[in-house]
Amino acid sequence: MQRPDQRVGVFVDVQNMYYSARALYDQRVDFGEILKEAVGARKLIRAFAYVIQADHEDEGTFFTALQERGYELRSKPLQNFQGGNQKGDWDIGIAMDIVRILPKLDAVILVSGDGDFADLLRYIKSHGCRAEADAVFDLSQDTKRFLIPRKRKPMTGARKTAR
Repeated sequence: MQRPDQRVGVFVDVQNMYYSARALYDQRVDFGEILKEAVGARKLIRAFAYVIQADHEDEGTFFTALQERGYELRSKPLQNFQGGNQKGDWDIGIAMDIVRILPKLDAVILVSGDGDFADLLRYIKSHGCRAEADAVFDLSQDTKRFLIPRKRKPMTGARKTAR
């Protein structure tokens, strides 16, 4: 149950949400709307967005947009391994931030589709804090609100069509 006096922390696994929305809907997540829905009329204490720096073209603009919407950015570079494998995840970092700030919160909102956080959510609840995950509000139920169509890049070069 949400109460206006609840102190809320929001923790967003950006990469997880970004790639899920892209794979399932071919769209982008509206992280501003996510934050509004997560907090509601409660008191936002902190909102973190966890991102991986992968040197993509619009990355800086995207990171700035997250900050303008009220998120504190946590970023780290994509790890590249021999053989071409890459890794970038924030599971431990998210868990540690939640554990550190937990005494100052009444509700923890974890926005991620990652099932690895199940033990963390049990830990949060065992300390008397409300734990909410994105399953509480299913983004697919209101795609017009929570998802943004991806911009298509214009085709370059001359293209002839047969008549």
